[in-house]
Amino acid sequence: MKILQAENLVKTYGDKTLFNEISFTVSEGQKIGLLGINGTGKSSLLQIIAGVEVADSGEIITPKDYIISYLPQHEDFTRSQTILEAVFESNDPIMKLVKDYESTLQKLQKQPENEKLLSELLKLQAQMDSKNAWDLEANAKTILSKLGLQDLTQDVVNLSGGQKKRVALAKALIHPCDLLILDEPTNHLDFNSIVFLQDHVSKLKNAVLFVTHDRYFLDAVTTALLELSNGSIYRYEGNYQYYIEQRAIREEQEAATNDKRKNLFRTELAWMRRGAKARTTKQKARIQRFEDLSTKITKDQSSELEMNFQQSRLGKKVVEFIDVNKQFDHKVILKDFSLLINQNDRIGIIGENGVGKSTLLEMLTGNLKADTGVIDIGQTVKIAHYKQINEEFNSNMRMLDYIKEEAEVIHTPDGKTISASQMLETFLFPPHSHGIILGKLSGGEKRRLYLLRLLMTAPNVLLLDEPTNDLDIETLTILEDYIEKFSGVVITVSHDRYFLDKVTNKLLIFEGEGNVSSTLETYSEYLDRKVEEEKQAVTEQPKQPKPVQEKENKRKKLSYQEQKEWESIEGDIEKLEEEIERLNDELLKVGSDFEQAHKLSQQIEQNEQLLENKMERWSELSELVESLKNN
Repeated sequence: MKILQAENLVKTYGDKTLFNEISFTVSEGQKIGLLGINGTGKSSLLQIIAGVEVADSGEIITPKDYIISYLPQHEDFTRSQTILEAVFESNDPIMKLVKDYESTLQKLQKQPENEKLLSELLKLQAQMDSKNAWDLEANAKTILSKLGLQDLTQDVVNLSGGQKKRVALAKALIHPCDLLILDEPTNHLDFNSIVFLQDHVSKLKNAVLFVTHDRYFLDAVTTALLELSNGSIYRYEGNYQYYIEQRAIREEQEAATNDKRKNLFRTELAWMRRGAKARTTKQKARIQRFEDLSTKITKDQSSELEMNFQQSRLGKKVVEFIDVNKQFDHKVILKDFSLLINQNDRIGIIGENGVGKSTLLEMLTGNLKADTGVIDIGQTVKIAHYKQINEEFNSNMRMLDYIKEEAEVIHTPDGKTISASQMLETFLFPPHSHGIILGKLSGGEKRRLYLLRLLMTAPNVLLLDEPTNDLDIETLTILEDYIEKFSGVVITVSHDRYFLDKVTNKLLIFEGEGNVSSTLETYSEYLDRKVEEEKQAVTEQPKQPKPVQEKENKRKKLSYQEQKEWESIEGDIEKLEEEIERLNDELLKVGSDFEQAHKLSQQIEQNEQLLENKMERWSELSELVESLKNN
């Protein structure tokens, strides 16, 4: 069995320690999720294991022939090449062979008379045969198709960020490896793609180590979880649900010892207040002990704070869309769209990428106007809009000053006040980090800070555009708790099943071409229903009724039409078989021409259905002929 061992890994950035002498193992076949709040070093740890970064100390121990395939959180293809070429970009001999084959095939399609290219293609085909590389090629095309990438001749440079992520994911999935490392693989994926990925990863025989915010995905896939927290690492065997149970037990045990810790803290505090005339080495050690204990007590107390802010009053009238139409060029976003948004609504917006979900949020804020129709917004409405793109940060500003720019204190509904520093602690920023300048924060930490500042504006309508793409699970849990207590309106664009199930009570489904429907189901209930409807549609397809057979024992001979059919049917069957064989041969030669392959597959399917019908009819006529002979 192949095992990766991480021993005593240490990683720091400036004066910040991400992890300190952490050790763990990843064994063959294990599916391990890596958890931790943004900024704890999850991506850095993955990069160290993948060999992209180097630890300050410690080592990664693997067998000599150990291969790692790595999907970074952000992949930007800058060199001009097709999707297929990018997917097979590798030093692996088989991957290089498939890439050369696909590249030569594309060149030959453009220059069909080029004998040199034809000769080269034949050589590569022979190598593909000898190396059994066809399965790898077919697997890659299947994965790309499941991830929503159909035209494999597109230049990766021209793809959107989400499409590039999907190409990078396909590349990581098909690369032969012992350990597959995935950093936020579910970002930018729709439900069907996530379900495919979930099923694919679960069936892999190699080890998988991944970071994701998708809690349903974690629960379905993981066999163990690693949690990075305060520079240490904790391991939990089992899935996400088991992790939640075990973590709750651990926190209860820590809470039980906390009373003892507080008593000890009081003793230490009394000693510190008395002061010491001389600071010996032992006394300095005691001071350090006091400071360590003080930090722990502060952490325990800060965790008790709640996200319960006073908010702006919201009148009865919120927002109403009346016969709204919106389109860009020839793409229709909304068509005769009407919607009444009421107090306390929790609306989830779902649909494929590019159908206009974010556009609806921009229209709510007034950044985009309707082409026709009315958007009537109540006078008391105060909107906070969490966008997918970060606002501009002053890199030299300190974290606490950034929050104080919005408010020095926040008032709660029961009249209490929460300081800016306490707000930061509530949002998982420990006291020692409050003086850090914004330029030193990770991308995830900036997103968390940005969300906190938005919530501090006391909105009564909260718009969230794909919040789960950048926020860690603990921050999402805090946000979900805030939404539960929030008395205003929340409208969320997301693909995250868990988040939508937890915070919404109504769904708007963007179906494309301006059509929008709604349901009161949870997102999971809606998805289950759609799956059942698709299954039902397949089973209820009208079948050609078999002709009712009358008893033929009194008939003397075949009818004229039956006789003609009997004489020609075997020839018809033979021709259909030959046509199917010819189409299959063509299909093997199309290479990366996905449209032609799809067309040929449809023709094969049609001919196979005709052949099946002919065979059934031949059987019926054969029985009839035999019965007439016996008569």
